[in-house]
Amino acid sequence: MRVLLIDVNCKSSSTGQIVYNLYSYLNSHGDEAAVCYGRGEKIIERNIYKFGLDWETYFHALMTRLTGFTGCFSFFSTIRLIRYIKRFNPDVVHIHELHAYFVNIKPLISYLKDNHIRTVMTLHCEFAYTGKCGHSLECEQWKTGCNHCPHLRDYVSTLWFDQTKYMFDQKKKLFTNFEELRIVTPSNWLADRVVQSFLGNHKIDIIHNSVDTSIFHPRDAKQLRRKLGIADDEKVVLALAPHLMSEAKGGEYVLQLAKKNEQEKIKFIFVGVDGECRIDIPNVIIHGAIKDKDLISEFYSLADMFIICSKRENFPTTCIEAQCCGTPVFGFDTGGTKETDISGLNLFSEYQNIDILCENMRYVLFHHEINRMELSEKAISSFSLEAFSKNYYNLYKEAISKDEE
Repeated sequence: MRVLLIDVNCKSSSTGQIVYNLYSYLNSHGDEAAVCYGRGEKIIERNIYKFGLDWETYFHALMTRLTGFTGCFSFFSTIRLIRYIKRFNPDVVHIHELHAYFVNIKPLISYLKDNHIRTVMTLHCEFAYTGKCGHSLECEQWKTGCNHCPHLRDYVSTLWFDQTKYMFDQKKKLFTNFEELRIVTPSNWLADRVVQSFLGNHKIDIIHNSVDTSIFHPRDAKQLRRKLGIADDEKVVLALAPHLMSEAKGGEYVLQLAKKNEQEKIKFIFVGVDGECRIDIPNVIIHGAIKDKDLISEFYSLADMFIICSKRENFPTTCIEAQCCGTPVFGFDTGGTKETDISGLNLFSEYQNIDILCENMRYVLFHHEINRMELSEKAISSFSLEAFSKNYYNLYKEAISKDEE
């Protein structure tokens, strides 16, 4: 079986790591896998190809902002990608991301569709069925047809011109009657939305995300606790996300929670705070982004609870990582976030409800004892790379066998 995986990244970012994990799994099981990616450092490994041209990526991002058109300005990069697909001659093409200014959508999908290439597309956000948005938030125009977008300057952003009707109509035309296409979502929440979109006629599978459980597991965090100056009798709440204090990631709500509990023996650790952001509250510890995954695992292990206050998430891997380290999760019930919780506590409140958020936190910290080892074992069993990769492997096999019937 020959599988070609396409993403904006390889090895880096959550989707890039997923792609590399699938590539490694397939090759280790005697199949032939390749990765085509658009951005990031050049990786020198067999059948891994960076087709994206960096100058064209910058040009694509600029033109999207100026014109409002998305997925239209990587002409040469897309030619390089299609040429590689022809050379590799895959049994299955697996697409992960189509935004991020690295590929032209129309020629890629048209090539796969016109040549009847079996294609799996994993939706990590809502971009595939909207006029431009990764997360449509409260807007539901995508159900009937995007136009007059209320989120023009949100990612994928444009400065002035609204081309969402054109982009929506183009995507609808491209994906309609693409009989070889199968859709995968990491969450039931997103699958339910896909059913309501123009992609709803395609077969939809749900495969939850995974994490590397050889890294994310309970660790001894005593040294880290001492280094951060946290007393033994203090509880720890961890918030971790890239650009944590952005509106999308909701760090401001964690800050409100910290202010509300200044008199309690609770330390709030913020990981992923950009350098220009300053927070001066006694019970808050600030840390920038961390690339060392072993250190991230230590932070999860140190925490008594992990909090997520994002405006919208699909199936956030941070919640999986925390639970694999034995740390329960709580936060806002947005998107598919609650689906990651396997503790059975269901500690999720409606978006922006700080009072319930605080009640949930205090309940676990002061009134409910968590069996952290049991939580970790359950999470590791549920979200291992082996189980995740095997699910996709079976999906590829099924797609090939059905086509051969």
